[in-house]
Amino acid sequence: MGGDEMDASDKKELEVYVNGKFYPESEAKLSVFDHGLLYGDGVYDTLCGWNGYIFRLQQHVDRLYQSAHAVKLEIPMSKKDTFDRIVETGRRTGHKNLYLKCYVTRGVGPQPLLDPRNCKPSVVIFGKPYLWLIDPKKSENGLTAKITNVRRTPDQCIDGKIKNLNYLNIVLAKMEAIESGMDEAIMPGLDGQILEGPGYNVFMVKNKVVITPPPGNILMGVTRGACLDMAREFGLEIREVPISVYDLYNADEVFLSSTAGGVVGIRAIDGRKIGDGKPGPITQKMYKTYFDWLETGRDGTRFF
Repeated sequence: MGGDEMDASDKKELEVYVNGKFYPESEAKLSVFDHGLLYGDGVYDTLCGWNGYIFRLQQHVDRLYQSAHAVKLEIPMSKKDTFDRIVETGRRTGHKNLYLKCYVTRGVGPQPLLDPRNCKPSVVIFGKPYLWLIDPKKSENGLTAKITNVRRTPDQCIDGKIKNLNYLNIVLAKMEAIESGMDEAIMPGLDGQILEGPGYNVFMVKNKVVITPPPGNILMGVTRGACLDMAREFGLEIREVPISVYDLYNADEVFLSSTAGGVVGIRAIDGRKIGDGKPGPITQKMYKTYFDWLETGRDGTRFF
């Protein structure tokens, strides 16, 4: 896989884009009265830079603006400027493999109160050497997962397609899984149907059919879309249908997809072995193909 150009002996303080300027990390700041901190009032997107390319950058930028529009948050720069600043942020890191994040907050209002009127939005973009949600060595053998009692926020409250800053219920689900001795969480909705994990979309394979929850109260993940594209190229049947806990327990394979990790296989859920108890052949093929796409710059925007 693509190497990282910066030598450990040549490290420098990374730069963060904040409201029109780049600052050293130690000097990048937002107000303690920002609505993003006070109320989780904002949107964001996370991107993958690999081997000098940012994967599906335009899709990420489009999703950021769609999330902002849905919560009536005006991003104070054009899509093209946002696109260009993300590329520039990646270039300034000096690394080829990156975890990139762009977030927009409602900003600071006249008073530190809930009223969102007259706030001035803030834009922050940063890049870090690629961060893995799960240790790659551990994920080779597959992860254990828990279906949590913490439920995904219903779309009657806030639409799951909005990538917003209020992640408290997702943090609580992650805590529940960890405290139960599991690697990862899988979150159902109020009706008990499987939705997603903390930062992941959920897939299962049954009789060589790739199945994932339908568009609705789930995040429309960019990596999720890549997995569906791969399945089509493999000639596999795809079904976007509700998944029950029973379905997941009895799947031949279960895997998760995310920007910070790609495709991650699940070997057991709630103590029940999935398939052969290791990442299955379709999961493994997805994992390899995804990183082949990243390595070769397929659907990528060069930044390095």
